[in-house]
Amino acid sequence: MVIQGFNSLSPSVFTELPPAPFRKGGGFGNAILGTLLMVGIGGLISIPFGVLAAIYLTEFSSGKIARWVRFATNVLSGVPSIIAGVFAYGIVVLSLTQWKLGSYSAIGGGFALAILMLPIIVRTTDEALQLVSQDLRQASLGLGATNFQTVTQVVLPAALPAIVTGSTLAIARAAGETAPLLFTALFSTFWPDSLLKPTASLAVLVYNFAISPFKNWQSLAWAASLILVLMVLLTSIIARWATRQKA
Repeated sequence: MVIQGFNSLSPSVFTELPPAPFRKGGGFGNAILGTLLMVGIGGLISIPFGVLAAIYLTEFSSGKIARWVRFATNVLSGVPSIIAGVFAYGIVVLSLTQWKLGSYSAIGGGFALAILMLPIIVRTTDEALQLVSQDLRQASLGLGATNFQTVTQVVLPAALPAIVTGSTLAIARAAGETAPLLFTALFSTFWPDSLLKPTASLAVLVYNFAISPFKNWQSLAWAASLILVLMVLLTSIIARWATRQKA
């Protein structure tokens, strides 16, 4: 992938649209932008809900409720990604079609990715919060802080590096998913200009172009594979740097 990908890289792959078959040049700038857009939508949905759910589980819920929610989270994390795509298709795509607002869209793709990201964020945040020493909580309460102040000003800052790492893992998984996006965002050869229209992504572009009989498309698939891996690597490096700075 590294050899084929670097041989296929050029400045045009970041700025141009996919070419016609047999035509030289072209790129997949729309797929890069679409991937960032849908992963961003998924993160905006899943990260707040996931962190809040984990805080509730660790700090405020009863033992029985927490056990059931953790069990459900473990089950959800093992569900195949295509099931998340079918679920998002039924919830978002069919609803948009019924309301005549569109069908396949970036919103649907982001929603499907959020479903895949949510259990990872809940599990990692839950475990991070449990690792925070009870002595810190007791010291904060002993100084007169409320439960809410203890969570927001003591527990969360202490667990922040692990929470950021868990969110990064969730983003890395979502960025490489193909099946959910086939059901929700589909693909487009144009620049994304609306959240309610079909949107290109790197994973779907690799799937479409790698199995095509056209050499120029296969070359772009290699380049897109490399870019996708480098994006995940860059995200991990940024998370490591951020957590190191925090520490």
